[in-house]
Amino acid sequence: MSEEHDLLIETWRKIIVGGGKSWVLFKHGTCVILTSTVADLGSQATALMKEWGPVQIGTPSADFDVVHLRDDPGWVVTCHHPDILTYVGSDEFEGDNVPDDMVIGLIGRSKRGQDAEELEIIHTET
Repeated sequence: MSEEHDLLIETWRKIIVGGGKSWVLFKHGTCVILTSTVADLGSQATALMKEWGPVQIGTPSADFDVVHLRDDPGWVVTCHHPDILTYVGSDEFEGDNVPDDMVIGLIGRSKRGQDAEELEIIHTET
C-alpha cells in the first residue's frame, strides 16, 4: 500500500465519528459507510457504488454538497446517497488560495465517478 493510501485511511478514521460503523474506502478517496454487519463489506460497498456512484450530468447523481472539515485540511463531498462520501484534500490544490465549493465539489464528484468505474477497494474497516 502506498503512503498516499495510508494517509487517506488515517484521514477517514478521523472523519468518521460514532460507533457501530463499518466503512470501505476506494482508491480515489470515496468512502462507503455501512451500518450493517454483513460479512462481505467489500461486496456490499461495491454494489452501492455500482448503483449510486456513477455521475450522470443533469440527474441527482451530479448534485453534491461540500462539508468543510474543522480538524483536517480538506473537505468531504457528499452525493445523492447519504452513505457515499468523497474526500478532497487541501494538498490537491496549488498555492495558498482556497478554492470555492464549486471547484471542490466538482473534483470530489469526479473522484467518485472514477471510483464507481474502477471499483478498486484499498481498505475495509469494521
